[in-house]
Amino acid sequence: MDEHEMSQPIVSLAGVTKAFGPFTALHDTNLQLNAGEFVTLLGPSGCGKTTTLRLIGGFEFATAGTISIEGRDVTALPPYRRPVNTVFQDYALFPHMTVEENVAYGLTVRGGAVSKQDRASRVRDALALVGLSAYGARLPGALSGGQRQRVAMARAIVKQPRVLLLDEPLSALDVKLRETMQIELKRLHRELGITFLMVTHDQNEALALSDRIVVMSQGRIVQVGAPTDLYDNPGSAYIADFIGASNLLDATFQSASDGVDVFRLGDGSLLRKARRGRETSAGLREGARVRLGIRPEHVHLAPVEGGNEIQARLAGSLFLGDRLRLELFPARSERPFFVDLHRNASSRRAPEAGETIKLYVGAEDVMCFAEPEQ
Repeated sequence: MDEHEMSQPIVSLAGVTKAFGPFTALHDTNLQLNAGEFVTLLGPSGCGKTTTLRLIGGFEFATAGTISIEGRDVTALPPYRRPVNTVFQDYALFPHMTVEENVAYGLTVRGGAVSKQDRASRVRDALALVGLSAYGARLPGALSGGQRQRVAMARAIVKQPRVLLLDEPLSALDVKLRETMQIELKRLHRELGITFLMVTHDQNEALALSDRIVVMSQGRIVQVGAPTDLYDNPGSAYIADFIGASNLLDATFQSASDGVDVFRLGDGSLLRKARRGRETSAGLREGARVRLGIRPEHVHLAPVEGGNEIQARLAGSLFLGDRLRLELFPARSERPFFVDLHRNASSRRAPEAGETIKLYVGAEDVMCFAEPEQ
């Protein structure tokens, strides 16, 4: 697929709203998916991500707005008349059918549209693509969870859809298998070259797999961007807290000069922030309430040149293999503050619970959000 084709929207939602009686699950949503992209809808339960997926798949119909696929209005079309296919959370395999029969089912119900010979060839190709060539004669009950997930993928891709919809496809797997299947999903996307749209509430999964992430909250899209953009330049405290771990501190704006903004924390101490990206002091008046964000990996136990010092009491720690995550409480704060220490990064002794320690943060690693979210 060439760069020009990749830039063309294959799915477009224009002003799409979905109401279930008095409850509106999706509000006036606009979204475009480009051909060949891997896009993830990310957000907590009830945010509207699954509703969005079902609307594109034709399993729900919009209350208002238009859904187009490849430039064609499909808003009122049923699923079987759309060039999409769906991998469901529970895989939805027929237990009495063999793996081959499950994969072939979507082609079989098309009647004469696919010849018997072509159907057998496409089933073989789909099973080979997901690494299950030797499992065609088995029943789903004889397969592991990961193998059933692969069968569901094969059944979806055998119909050669233009868009593949993935409804939390890995949520039923254990952690280790889930990580393996993430690699497989990425490989399949690369080899198939079609558009993937996945729903998940797992931020790490979204960061690992996606070309773009669509973050949703309360039936609305709150930010769309590449994983690195959302992580490094979140547009709100909500995004900073949801995408990766983030320490959030309430503060008031004091002053700005020479590319540095100065904020006062609840205990009266000052925190300096270097301006970057969309996080600026533009429009802020002295005393304006803000929320500052600091990633745990950007906090140090040794002084940082031109940085900030924060004193906090250590409550406890978690062993995470390659690092320790410290839980601390700054003065006059009831919100925990987390610090990630890589075990091989320093020979400094690990602090003990109850100890008050000094933390250091570079001014360039402080994020600012104008709205103090409740």
